[in-house]
Amino acid sequence: MCIPSCAPLQPIAAKAMAHGFTTVELMVTLSIAAVLAALAAPGFRSLIESWRVTKVASDMKSSLHFARSEAIKRGGNVYLEKLPKTTAGCITDGTNQDWDCGWVVFVDTNGNKRWNTGEEIQRIDVPRNMNVTRSRSGATIRVDRWGMMDGASLIGFTISPSPAGIASPAAKGVCSAAGGRIRVINQKDIPCQ
Repeated sequence: MCIPSCAPLQPIAAKAMAHGFTTVELMVTLSIAAVLAALAAPGFRSLIESWRVTKVASDMKSSLHFARSEAIKRGGNVYLEKLPKTTAGCITDGTNQDWDCGWVVFVDTNGNKRWNTGEEIQRIDVPRNMNVTRSRSGATIRVDRWGMMDGASLIGFTISPSPAGIASPAAKGVCSAAGGRIRVINQKDIPCQ
C-alpha cells in the first residue's frame, strides 16, 4: 500500500509560474530609460542654471537690504566688500567689477574701509560657474548712517551662469537706488536703468 508521499512527483516547472524579468526585457527597459534621460538632461540644465542665478540674485538683494538696516541701526560704517580671488575654489574673479567669489557685509570698526577678521556680520559665497559683475568698478560699497549707498544714484549687478554670461535667458540684474529701493530684473531689462 502506498501512502500519499509515494505518489509520482510532478515536475516543479510545470506547477510553478516563472517570475521576474528576462535579460532581454531588462536590457530593453534600461535602454529606454537611458534615451529618456539623455533627452531630459538639457532641459534640467537650464532649469538648474535659472535656479542658481535666482538664488545668487536673492542673496545679493538680501545683503544690500541687510547692509542698509545695519548701517541705520549702527550709525553707518557698514560696507559690502567682494571676496578676493584667493578665496578657496574661486578662479574667475579677475577685476574689481567681478564679485564671482562672493562678498561679505561688515562693520568697519577700525576705520580702514577694508574687511578685517572679526568685523564680519554676514558672508555670502557664490557657487561655481556663476558670474557676478558690478556695473561700476569697485571692491567695496559703503553704506552711511541714513542707509545711502556710496552716494551713487544707482548700484547695479549682473548675475549670470558661466560660460553663457548675459546672453543666457537665466541672467538677472540686481539694481539698488542710492535711496534704498532694491529690485531684481530679468535678462531683457539688464543693465539697471
